[in-house]
Amino acid sequence: MDWGLFRPAFFLPAMVQGQGRFTISGTVRDRKTGEVLIGASVSLQEVARSTVLSNAYGWFAISAAAGNYHLLISFTGYPTDTVPVDLHRNILQPVEMDAATGELTGVIVSAQKRSENISRPLMGVQKLTTDEIRNIPVLFGEKDVLKTIQLLPGIQSAGDGNSSSYVRGGGADQNLILLDEATVYNPSHLLGFFSTFNSDAIKDVTVYKGAMPAEYGGRLSSAVDIRMNDGNDKDYHFGGGIGLISSRLNAEGPIVKDQGSFSVSGRRTYADVFLKLSGDSSTRQNSLYFYDLNIKGNYRLGSHDRVYLSGYFGRDNLSFGETFGIDYGNVTGTARWNHVFNSRLFSNASFIYSDYSYKIRINSNNNDIHITSDIRDFNLKDDLQFYVNADNKIDFGGSVIHHTISPGVISASRQSSYNSLSLQKKYSLENAVYVSHEWSPAESLHINYGIRAGAFSVIGPGTFYTYDDAGNVTDSAKYREGRFVKTYVNAEPRVSASWRLDASSSVKAGYNRNTQVLHLLSNSTSANPTDLWIPSSNNVKPEVADQVSLGYFRNFSDDRYELSAEGYYKAMSNQIDYKNGAQLVANENVESQLVYGSGRAYGLEFLLKKKEGRFTGWVSYTLSRTELKIDGVNRGSGIRRGRTGRMISVLLGSTRPAGGGPCRGPGFIIRVMP
Repeated sequence: MDWGLFRPAFFLPAMVQGQGRFTISGTVRDRKTGEVLIGASVSLQEVARSTVLSNAYGWFAISAAAGNYHLLISFTGYPTDTVPVDLHRNILQPVEMDAATGELTGVIVSAQKRSENISRPLMGVQKLTTDEIRNIPVLFGEKDVLKTIQLLPGIQSAGDGNSSSYVRGGGADQNLILLDEATVYNPSHLLGFFSTFNSDAIKDVTVYKGAMPAEYGGRLSSAVDIRMNDGNDKDYHFGGGIGLISSRLNAEGPIVKDQGSFSVSGRRTYADVFLKLSGDSSTRQNSLYFYDLNIKGNYRLGSHDRVYLSGYFGRDNLSFGETFGIDYGNVTGTARWNHVFNSRLFSNASFIYSDYSYKIRINSNNNDIHITSDIRDFNLKDDLQFYVNADNKIDFGGSVIHHTISPGVISASRQSSYNSLSLQKKYSLENAVYVSHEWSPAESLHINYGIRAGAFSVIGPGTFYTYDDAGNVTDSAKYREGRFVKTYVNAEPRVSASWRLDASSSVKAGYNRNTQVLHLLSNSTSANPTDLWIPSSNNVKPEVADQVSLGYFRNFSDDRYELSAEGYYKAMSNQIDYKNGAQLVANENVESQLVYGSGRAYGLEFLLKKKEGRFTGWVSYTLSRTELKIDGVNRGSGIRRGRTGRMISVLLGSTRPAGGGPCRGPGFIIRVMP
């Protein structure tokens, strides 16, 4: 056996640039709008196994021996484009594609090449592209991305009308929700009835619930990566709509034509306007509304550099006159710098701000009380991609996140019978580095493997307590600002592979370990705006999950249909639960109320997806079971069992003509949970 075949590219410098080989690289964009196309399929017609996908910023790179070629580019809703290439030196080749004109005979759901779902090694991955987001069936006039995701196999709503999800047996807090790389801690409006994401502002959504790439970390169950529209750098466009719940407006256009663009999308509900029309004076004093605003701008500094600024601002306000009110919401901001070091090396450096806060007002019997809580992150990260050749791509990078959690500040009036209270703030540092290698040692074999190494540190200032199993304080220590209290180091290996059986089918297998260092404390079955986040500490260990999965994937009817069947088993440790009668709110010693244990989740997921025709969409079926073993619950038995779950989901969306226009038929959603 030639063991050299299996040597990773990390250790093969000779692979980096063979003699007489050159690289063609560039960015794929829409010719009319200038919007980058994520996941476009790019290949050299004359070279087998040369296909690559453009990354999250539309960038690609392909290496080949010197010669004359034809560059093929394809993307959903766009005719395949062919560009002749004289590859006798490294070439920077920007690509602009024209959207299909006239009415499409069908809409392809995936932005990947038609058989990419068969050969791609990652499992448990689903994408919602621009076309699919545009054609999502509406609920009360609102398209909701997170509600649509809940119709995928293995993803279950945390409650009727709730935007939070349980993924493969995980909790509502075990899902990483990213909006332009910024963490969104509470992705819901109106107590979960709608998600925070305005579909008018979204370009691409990718859901990872299986073999998660090494660049994602911090949650056990899934990652939902949402990308906002960049904006049209050719012409100005304005739009909007009026729904039963809210109205929305959006605008986009060039900052400097062909150099930079902006996009602004906003929406607001108006139930509070109708409340003002009520004949009841007490009803007129009530308030019920939310708003959100998405802003993004970008500018090209040259052929190798581009900068982005994006932000999200959203709040909910619910009140009953002067008696009670709650105001909560998210603020995120992302500053990014894309830089092409050379024809093979691409970098995206980001500075990210994320803030979630809530305020509660209570006024009853001369008790005027205000409660506030906040979680705030500052994140500095860099992600790099190195294209060795079409069969080898290396991703690597790192991040540093500073977390500040304010568990609660209670302000009471002088006349109140309650005392004011300020709980101790919690500070921590979350550091991580990662590297992964996407490798195709043979035409039928594709492998993605890597590792993520994280170090989580609890830091001062503050007083830190140690508790025994009964929750009694056994020790305490006071640390000044910047002192390290406790550090956890975790390695998260990840590997997945696909073996292509024939042109239309493959089997895939994967293993991944994930750790979680921030935890949501909630006495309810789904996330609430007032739930409390806490970091790992000297008492609370990071949660750990090891998942293995195996699946069969098949396309048929000329790739118009996709069928997949996946089985998984997930073992979880350091799971958190609460003592009977636990007091989680306004408790300085909330860690004394916690108990710990282990769990497991396993199941089967089936998905049949129709990609072309008058109707597109999918039908899914999930059979799963989750079990937890927690010390001290169920009258000391230590066992808390989850029930077996079965779920059938259907999503059908109508085809929309290219270039816009009315849909050819309605879409609808069905969910059955026997």
